[in-house]
Amino acid sequence: MAARKKVSESPPGADHAERRSQPRRRVLKGAIIRFNKGYGAFECVVRNLSESGAKLTFGETSAIPVAFDLKIAGDEQVRPARIRWRSPDSVGVSFA
Repeated sequence: MAARKKVSESPPGADHAERRSQPRRRVLKGAIIRFNKGYGAFECVVRNLSESGAKLTFGETSAIPVAFDLKIAGDEQVRPARIRWRSPDSVGVSFA
């Protein structure tokens, strides 16, 4: 069985040095994540966004899978995403 990389359970705090490769801009856009070959989906809100990642908010994140496709409202592109950190109501993702 292959070893899985552990996803951090909390977002980067104010005390941590900035680790993002690109600055994110604040946004407030609806989005849908799709997983399980399109059979599973959740709605979310994109709170900040860059070319390499985003912060997504949900009502609750425990059922959100580690990898999924992200479709942001008003954007033609579907982006493969992977969770990098998780809190009770938000996740930070990087785009593949």
